Amino acid sequence: MTVPTRIHAISEIKDHIGVPLGPSEWVTIDQARIDSFADATGDHQWIHTDTERAKTDSPFGGTVAHGYLTLALLPALMAQILNVESISMVVNYGTDRVRLPAPVPAGSKLRLKAEFKSVREIPSGAARVVMAFSLEIENGSKPACSGDVVYVYYP
Repeated sequence: MTVPTRIHAISEIKDHIGVPLGPSEWVTIDQARIDSFADATGDHQWIHTDTERAKTDSPFGGTVAHGYLTLALLPALMAQILNVESISMVVNYGTDRVRLPAPVPAGSKLRLKAEFKSVREIPSGAARVVMAFSLEIENGSKPACSGDVVYVYYP
């Protein structure tokens, strides 16, 4: 089981800039998860949901996860690798430079690695942080998804 990095206060985040976080546990991206995401978003493109057609017509040889499904795993996997204590909430402020370098075939396993890039204090005592992230595919040569995520931590 992954033990998250513990940061006891917002003011300590700056001491963790450049320090690797993770990896998280592996999570399997099975067809049921892909289909549920398709139902939630209305994106039923055949490369994601039609297993028979994807075997013959897809360049990937089968169905692949939606890029946004891969990105949507960030909050759950981030909780496995990071615990910032003494906060009232954390707000997702956005993402920058998101890339999807490799497809995620159904049945693949992914895990998260991250690190703080910067922190900026906000007058309310909150902090806006930028974290580089990479969602790795088990036995893959390229990440499934990478970029920067921006969070605001509130005291």
